[in-house]
Amino acid sequence: MANIFEFVAEKRDLSGKSAAKAVRRNGNVPAVVYGGSAAPQSIVLSHNEVIKHLEHEAVYSHILDLTIDGKTEKAILKDIQRHPAKPIVMHMDFVRVDKKHALKVHVPLHFINEDICVGVKMGGVITHAMVDIEVSCLPAVLPEYLEVDLAALDIGDSIHLSNIVLPKGVQIPVLAQGGNHDHTVAQVMKTKAVSEDEDEVEVADDAESDAEE
Repeated sequence: MANIFEFVAEKRDLSGKSAAKAVRRNGNVPAVVYGGSAAPQSIVLSHNEVIKHLEHEAVYSHILDLTIDGKTEKAILKDIQRHPAKPIVMHMDFVRVDKKHALKVHVPLHFINEDICVGVKMGGVITHAMVDIEVSCLPAVLPEYLEVDLAALDIGDSIHLSNIVLPKGVQIPVLAQGGNHDHTVAQVMKTKAVSEDEDEVEVADDAESDAEE
């Protein structure tokens, strides 16, 4: 099995829309790698191999080996452009990694304990406002994912970015912009069924009060 953390590419001398189209017609993916002390480099990858790699969630938040014409350098996958209607990768961006400089990478969120969530047991439903968040950290401490524990959430409760437990050395850059950027990550909403049950209880309580009077 191929190493899912290694992307094998070849240098691409020509750039521009027409050159990219020619690459795609040959069943390949045009891409670029930039950052660090080296100049940006246009490259081309096998579309079939790219699709296989992208099936693994870990690829999106790992330091990757980008091997270009036999020479390997460390990089992260920064951006992917996909066809709006077909399962085709149109273009990819890689950024070179310097172990001494912090990265900004989108890391997936793993929601845990949904089945024992207090609000869910009361008939509520969990809604996810985010599936990943951007973090800043040195390459050595880049997390594969971040866990969001939903066990204690009651109906009407929510978890925000500031509630996520971060590994040492990892930060969420947007939080530095102030409280207005402490966005909701997940919340437990009241369902219609719960509302109707509560209404019935209120009606029953009112009826008992009237009877006592």
